[in-house]
Amino acid sequence: MADKMAGKKDLVLEIGCEEIPSRFMPPALKMLEEEACKMWSSSRLSYDGAAALGTPRRLILLVSGLASEQVEVQDKKKGPTAAAAFDGEGNPTRAARGFARSQGVAVSDLKREVLDGTEYVFAHKKMEGRKTRELLPELLPALVQRLTFPKPMIWESREVRFARPIRWLCSLYGEEPVQFSYAGVESAPKTYGHRFLSPGPHECPAAGNFLQILRDNYVLVDPEERREKILAETTRAARALGGEALMEEDLLTEVNYLVEYPLAVTGSYSRDYLRLPREVLITTMQSHQRFFPVQEAGGKGLLPHFITIANGVEHFRENVQKGNQRVLRARLADADFFYREDLKTPLEEKVEGLKDIVFQEDLGTLWQKTLRIRDISETLCSLLGLAREETGTALRAAFLSKGDLVTSMVYEFSELQGVMGREYALKGGEKQEVAAAIFEHYLPRFAGDEVPENPAGAVVALADKLDNIVASFARGKEPTGSQDPYALRRQALGIIAILEAREFSLALKDLLGRVYDRIAADAAGSLKGREETVERVFDFIRQRLKFVLLEEKLRYDVVDALIHSRSQDLYLTALRARELDEEVESEAIRELLKAYTRVVNLAARAPEGASVAEDLLAEPEERELYRACALLEREARDLLGRGDFTGFLKAGAGIRPAVDGFFDRIMVMVEEEGLRNNRLALLKKIRDLFLDVVDLGKIVSS
Repeated sequence: MADKMAGKKDLVLEIGCEEIPSRFMPPALKMLEEEACKMWSSSRLSYDGAAALGTPRRLILLVSGLASEQVEVQDKKKGPTAAAAFDGEGNPTRAARGFARSQGVAVSDLKREVLDGTEYVFAHKKMEGRKTRELLPELLPALVQRLTFPKPMIWESREVRFARPIRWLCSLYGEEPVQFSYAGVESAPKTYGHRFLSPGPHECPAAGNFLQILRDNYVLVDPEERREKILAETTRAARALGGEALMEEDLLTEVNYLVEYPLAVTGSYSRDYLRLPREVLITTMQSHQRFFPVQEAGGKGLLPHFITIANGVEHFRENVQKGNQRVLRARLADADFFYREDLKTPLEEKVEGLKDIVFQEDLGTLWQKTLRIRDISETLCSLLGLAREETGTALRAAFLSKGDLVTSMVYEFSELQGVMGREYALKGGEKQEVAAAIFEHYLPRFAGDEVPENPAGAVVALADKLDNIVASFARGKEPTGSQDPYALRRQALGIIAILEAREFSLALKDLLGRVYDRIAADAAGSLKGREETVERVFDFIRQRLKFVLLEEKLRYDVVDALIHSRSQDLYLTALRARELDEEVESEAIRELLKAYTRVVNLAARAPEGASVAEDLLAEPEERELYRACALLEREARDLLGRGDFTGFLKAGAGIRPAVDGFFDRIMVMVEEEGLRNNRLALLKKIRDLFLDVVDLGKIVSS
């Protein structure tokens, strides 16, 4: 990082600390870069580029081409009116003198300018730039203090919070050290290398060679460079073992922020353990040991090998290998024991054990929840028109769905719930479709995860998630802010993903009412009211759909128009939002919006429950509008019945001439109450025809 030009220098800031948890690192680096850029901007310091890099023991900010001084600016402040600032003879008044004094300028330097037709006095001040080297000792500790973490530690004082205690600070502006202190630590032009291979301290003469000094001392501070090294070494090691590594992205990210100088170390385990289900072996290695499993080329089966990433200590390779093998051997021995014990009784018998496990306070046991899932699944099968065989599969899977929660394997490896249910169902002689649905009812488990492939699995997944959400809301356990202990937002997104993937059309609010009734039958304590709970849950799920659609970059007003319609069918809501987003700028939609706007302004004044009396439609224009409305009703039934939402909107545009004719010649708000209410009812009828499908009033006309 050499100086870009005269007057500019590179800056480096290193915050050295005890090992930061890997999950903290990506957001911390992003925050460091963003906050630094905000600071340079607010401090009027120009720069060419900024980047944040880091390892578990350090956060580093690199700034290229940081200006040597602040940008000079002209500041202008408005004061009193000229009439108030000067008397009739042009002498400054007390107001002028006070304003000039507050701005630090002479009264004679005040300028007169006209603003919105009124003459004011203004103070013009030149704000000269301070030298960057003078500012940095103030700015850098303030920048460190801006960094926040999910669970910060307090060690030096109550005012100092950081992910882990800070042990050293290093900052250089070009070749000049930046002197400052934070958390009782004084900055110095030195850094520390790899904890075991080259601890240091190491002198740093300039910002430009800082990264090379760390590299020479076995620290790769660029996360992308470390990631590539992990991938290359792991791939090479797996090939040497005759297979390929399973590189799960989340694990790769976690491992990347556990080391400063990656070194791939291989290990093996007994082939006897390959009799365990594949998921058990993978979970044991990935989730519990942070190992990369090795499988045959092409993914045919697992090999009895693994790869771990050590922190660059080559001469400890053998010890690392033996230690990891010993730990994994113990874990697999436990898993093997649990598996054999669990297989001694069929899954159906394990369901009885759910009677001893509480689901939620005042809502009974997991046994009762299981029966609710089965009943809700039966309701869903009926609403969706599933065939008898699929319904039978869903109900059987619902009954067995939580049975694996009482197994030794799931008790030890909670990540395997559903997976072991599928495995034990198959071992117990259940149909393949039932076993698959047991696993699928937990899907999707996270954003971007797969959704159930089979109708039975989708039904049980919906039943389980709906029961969880409604039960929590009924007990007043709604998510608040960032708090969502029952992961209800994730489950609501899962419901949306399933409805869309399986193309399930459901009157969701009505279904929520039936779910509430079933939960209320099991409740030992008081619940919130049915209507309130159903409305809040429906809006909660609907808002998650809004989030999904906005993430797709659909227009905000288009999304609002569909979300705020009266439709209970979220699958159709999503489809229609995407259609309208494509058509909203078309001429037909513009015509429709003009007509709708004229209608909706008065429709809100119609009396509650008002209906149109044909015998009161005396004028030709109101009869014509009534005929156009009746025609559109018939077309709407046909077009929407065939799923042609765009066709419905275009047909709706055809009502504009009748709307214009009505408003051009008919007085709606006449004195005669019956006639007035009838005309308002006609407008309300037209509005409701659209509002049942889309709230066009939310669309912002271009």
